[in-house]
Amino acid sequence: MEISGSLLECAIDVNQNHFMPIAQQAPSKSRSRGRVTLADVARQASVATMTASRAISHPEQVSQALRMRVEQAIRDLGYLPNRAARSLASAHSNVIAVLIPSLSNAVFTDILAGIQDALDAGGYQVLIGNTRYSDAEEEKLLGINLQSNPDGVLLTGLSQSERVRQMLQSSRVPVVSMMDLPDDPQRLAVGFSQFEAGYTITRHLLVKGYRRIGFIGAQLDERTLKRAEGYRQALRDAGSHDPRRELLVSDPSTIALGAELLGRMLAMAPDCDAVFCCNDDLAYGAIYQCQRRGIAVPARLAVCGFNDLPASAWMNPSVTTIATPRYRVGFEAATLLRKAIEGDMPAVRRIDLGFTLMAREST
Repeated sequence: MEISGSLLECAIDVNQNHFMPIAQQAPSKSRSRGRVTLADVARQASVATMTASRAISHPEQVSQALRMRVEQAIRDLGYLPNRAARSLASAHSNVIAVLIPSLSNAVFTDILAGIQDALDAGGYQVLIGNTRYSDAEEEKLLGINLQSNPDGVLLTGLSQSERVRQMLQSSRVPVVSMMDLPDDPQRLAVGFSQFEAGYTITRHLLVKGYRRIGFIGAQLDERTLKRAEGYRQALRDAGSHDPRRELLVSDPSTIALGAELLGRMLAMAPDCDAVFCCNDDLAYGAIYQCQRRGIAVPARLAVCGFNDLPASAWMNPSVTTIATPRYRVGFEAATLLRKAIEGDMPAVRRIDLGFTLMAREST
């Protein structure tokens, strides 16, 4: 029997005992399992697999007619590129791993919005990991994400476990830290001084005439502890520090917890004339507790928070707080990471975005 055509262009239909074009061939094993491959696209478009790959990755290298055939095959089959295979071929995955401690906290959703806007233009995909303020969870998520061969990593904060540091060093991918500033000027980081922010808002209370200032802290992550140290330093400078007016718990920060902790603070230090809450939600709870008890704010007790969440300006009374540049932190950190990935390492690697004291009715 005479066979015409090459084996690359034809296949045997064993049931009908004759040859047919590959484009008419039955679905491959991968398609029978539900996954469409590049070979399926090539078969549908009646081109070689290498040609289909070139039409996708370098469309300028093929004719318009051929490119349109491949694009039509992609639409017909619902093909999705195999990112892992492409990253192996190009040494780039176009994936950025982002580790944040909470997905419910508005602080971090604002950061993620900035990251997404900065990375969209570069065609990057974002892998988000929620560490839940846990070193063990951060280690696990980083290990999983590094298997995707990310081009870079965005981390929250500066304090990582030794295991995380080892994994990052071994991976050799660029890393940018967010929300705080390291002492090392060579470390890539975008944020502001948590210590200085805590110092500034405490100094504001001192200038307003308050002297018996308490501190309410929750979660006790590294940023909260630095704010607390700024609070202490401002009071030490004024000769007013009293550790009996500090109340720190490891519970997650919530409005309900703020109300509870304000009650505990007044029970253990009833002479407090002001309270610095490490987060705005704690400050909201503290104000609600004052209202329930008939405690005038700020006439009897001043209350301030941290982060300037949207409700802070609309509380009654409106809340004095520190406005943090959360969106800009995410945007600038992602932009800095893109530059590092592309080999455009800036001279300034430690970007201080600062913060703003929002003095309102609660103080």
